[in-house]
Amino acid sequence: MTAMGRRRETGVAGRAELLRDADRPAAWMLLVDGVPQSHVDLDDPGYLDFEYVRRIGHVIDAAAPAGQPLRVLHLGAGALTLARYVAATRPGSSQLAVEADAELVDLIRLRLPPRNPRLRIRVGDARAELERLRPGSFDVVIADVFDGGQTPAHLTSAEFWAAIRRAVRGTGVAVANVADGAPLAHARAQVATATTVFPHACLIADAGVLRGRRFGNLVLAVSPAPLPAYELTRRAAADPLPGRVLHGRDLKRFTAGAKPVTDATATPSPAAPPGAFAF
Repeated sequence: MTAMGRRRETGVAGRAELLRDADRPAAWMLLVDGVPQSHVDLDDPGYLDFEYVRRIGHVIDAAAPAGQPLRVLHLGAGALTLARYVAATRPGSSQLAVEADAELVDLIRLRLPPRNPRLRIRVGDARAELERLRPGSFDVVIADVFDGGQTPAHLTSAEFWAAIRRAVRGTGVAVANVADGAPLAHARAQVATATTVFPHACLIADAGVLRGRRFGNLVLAVSPAPLPAYELTRRAAADPLPGRVLHGRDLKRFTAGAKPVTDATATPSPAAPPGAFAF
């Protein structure tokens, strides 16, 4: 994450605010409840600052040949960082972003408008909107939803993952931002839960997070079809903070003993400890 200027150049919408990036003249960071949620460079939407967002970008890049338009669903809009990235790297892509916070949507439209006619933004609950969509509508579904720094329980269950599966085309991919720390029980349960409906999966994170040394973001990618694990491994290893990709036997060892969660047993993701996302 690059340095941030402390001068606030917008007002506050609910619990959200924008900070200008001191190192990149057209870049901003969105904070919600004081926690960094998005970083966006209006002049260079192909630039992805946050580690986990860059790793989701790798999954998008590997989902289809370079430049091929995709139909992408974003559950959780933030500052529309990945929607802008897809529009820049895959012109002509049709995208839908779902965000529960209407005031946040208004703030982003006012201060950081995406100017992309093929991007629709819908205000509503991610799962409720997901379940209304026509089956097989999207090549890529991205789940990155937080409320008060935690992913709501109803967006972690087998029923939620089944709804994502219905929305994904036959060879499409779904990717989720999973926040967790030692002993990584939530992340293990999410892998176990997602793979009840998607036969292929991989998990991308840096070694410190995977070993439980710090709280952080793990990127879970799943698909009805085999994932390009070698390509994702190569891309993650070349990141400024190199990431690891668990798949196959390594992922099975990571998940061993974890049980899938349902709507009846799901809980929100763990809250980050103080200072986990300091900037």
